[in-house]
Amino acid sequence: MAWTRKILRVNLTTGTCETEPLNMEWAKKYLGQRGLGTKYLIEEIDPKVDPLSPDNKLIFATGPLTGTCASTAGRYSVITKGALTGAIACSNSGGYFGAELKFAGWDMIIFEGKAKRPVYLSIVDDKAELHSAKDLWGKSVWDTDAALKSIHQEPMMHVAAIGVAGEKGNMYACIVNDLHRAAGRSGVGTVMGSKNLKAVAVRGTQGVSVENFRAFMKATEAGKKTLQENAVTGEGLPAYGTQVLMNVINESGALPTRNFHDVQFESAHDISAEAMAEPRRSDGKPNLLANQACFSCTIACGRISKIDENHFTVVNKPEYWHASGGLEYEAAWALGAATGVKDLEALTYANFICNEQGYDPISFGSTLAAAMDMYEEGILTKKQTGGVELKFGSAEMLTQMAEMTGKCEGFGKQLALGSKRLCEKYGRAELSMSVKGQEFPAYDPRGIQGMGLAYATSNRGACHLRGYTVASEILGIPEKTDPLATDGKAGLVKAFQDATAAVDSAGLCVFTTFAWTLEDIAPQIDAACEGNWTPDTLLESGERIWNMERKFNLDAGFTGKDDSLPKRLLKDAAKTGPAKGLTSGLDKMLPEYYQVRGWNNKGVPTKETLNRLGV
Repeated sequence: MAWTRKILRVNLTTGTCETEPLNMEWAKKYLGQRGLGTKYLIEEIDPKVDPLSPDNKLIFATGPLTGTCASTAGRYSVITKGALTGAIACSNSGGYFGAELKFAGWDMIIFEGKAKRPVYLSIVDDKAELHSAKDLWGKSVWDTDAALKSIHQEPMMHVAAIGVAGEKGNMYACIVNDLHRAAGRSGVGTVMGSKNLKAVAVRGTQGVSVENFRAFMKATEAGKKTLQENAVTGEGLPAYGTQVLMNVINESGALPTRNFHDVQFESAHDISAEAMAEPRRSDGKPNLLANQACFSCTIACGRISKIDENHFTVVNKPEYWHASGGLEYEAAWALGAATGVKDLEALTYANFICNEQGYDPISFGSTLAAAMDMYEEGILTKKQTGGVELKFGSAEMLTQMAEMTGKCEGFGKQLALGSKRLCEKYGRAELSMSVKGQEFPAYDPRGIQGMGLAYATSNRGACHLRGYTVASEILGIPEKTDPLATDGKAGLVKAFQDATAAVDSAGLCVFTTFAWTLEDIAPQIDAACEGNWTPDTLLESGERIWNMERKFNLDAGFTGKDDSLPKRLLKDAAKTGPAKGLTSGLDKMLPEYYQVRGWNNKGVPTKETLNRLGV
């Protein structure tokens, strides 16, 4: 139960849509979503395949709890070989699309091949069809969403689409669903665009069954109560969203600023959650209007914002006058502190563009910051940037580059390469703040040591959502550890990585783990699914998934040498804050991490480890 036991296989080359049964043996080992989708991908593609080749595959996968009444059970993931990184890519999204796909009766969609001309897929319960997307190609995500609902006369249809960025090969293009939720990292939208696939539109009416209804309701109600009573999930996130972290991380001395030159931003408050709630528009109202929840979510950390219509970014642009998805912490940091920009309206506008055209604000802001670094060093000139001065702190420049990058025009076409390719092009690879080609999120490894190890070892490149040790090191969840210490961080990172892999695979949001442990999650999965699911079996599944992803990357050509950080973080000490004088202690943590993982000193899982996990 909980699984629909059906997969939709779509061959874009031949234009066929076929149903096949879910491999239940794999489901019982890898659970769903991230784990199960990755298992299918690894079994079906060559790890060395070009990510933009028709031979790469693109998988939309739900978890067994997706579409149920468990809190936050609206997640789905997109799994592929990432265009940005060439590594395993699994990008997780919320909203309502994942639940709708499950309601239509599908655990997973596997896209293979490449369409000769642009197409989109429509699904209405058991009926799946490919249609021409000729009239949709060139449209934004927002316009595509509206057009498909009109074409199918189905206002309850949920759409996941790429924008112009994905069509034109922006290397960090997203797949955006429900207008403002995104499978946002690693270039999954780039892969979708390379297949001439514009969108997936779904309407489902079948619901989801569980194995033991009474036990499931009891477990989910207990889980919701725990979330409600927790200070983070019951108070902080609903009131302030993830932006609650801006001032907290800045005061901790771990807010990367101006391409990681600094660890604190003097204008952090101006772009914080508190600033979003202050009356600051010309009409006397705040940037933030309300919070918003994804499907079945009792936390509601999403933001709804409205930009000042008289601000320079939106004057004469009425398409941006409406209330829309507001800033979250990672985007506010990347567009703000990373570039030195303190204009909240400009950040909100740039974030709207990222959503509308479908590209990752984290990679965009970090890539722009790297370009600013090169501009200030004289490596990039005004002539090379099309007459634009790439100066840290310029709000006008930020919004101009956001528009150009979304359409891959002018210097925006260069920024669409991502920071690694851009910096390599100009001979300054060390200025790219990335791991395995993916740009860092909003935590400086000098001020939060565990996150440096988590970035370096993340299977999809630098990522906070693969092992969020910030919870322990800064917030004290589930227990407080010293953010400036390296001792014990190898075990901490492994524990977070394995647990997160299990949560991702279940169809739940990782934000629940601010309040829940696997002791809270296991009863929900056990009641929903056949089999015996305990905290221990979930943790083992997470470890199995992590090692499977690692093996794929090694087979793709990555080595232990890729488990590193940029020289700036290893050599240049933090200038201010609690971490003043410190660099990342990765050299101390990495050997211990390999040991606790059961890998050799080159970062390769031993035969004993792989055999124990059945990988």
